[in-house]
Amino acid sequence: MARQVIWTERAQKDRIAIFVYWNKRNESFINSKKLNKSFTESLKLISKHPFIGKLTDKENVWVKVLRDYLIIFEVTENEIVVLSIWDCRQNPSDLTRIMK
Repeated sequence: MARQVIWTERAQKDRIAIFVYWNKRNESFINSKKLNKSFTESLKLISKHPFIGKLTDKENVWVKVLRDYLIIFEVTENEIVVLSIWDCRQNPSDLTRIMK
């Protein structure tokens, strides 16, 4: 049974910031559309198989690698709660603050 995917406000902001960056950098929406499709497909897979990826130090919080991004999510009985989309090319100490 697939779990429902819920996006936190932070995760939505992360995703939008990634798209804005690529739209400005490439002066095109093509990369953002492809990336959004990849996020969507990964989350469909996660919703069906929630324990793929790597368990973090936080209870029920997992990380799935998607190219240069980490999809950080919490697994509940009926939901996958997307906590953040993290670009791995950022300062790693910022990720520590997110995971607190």
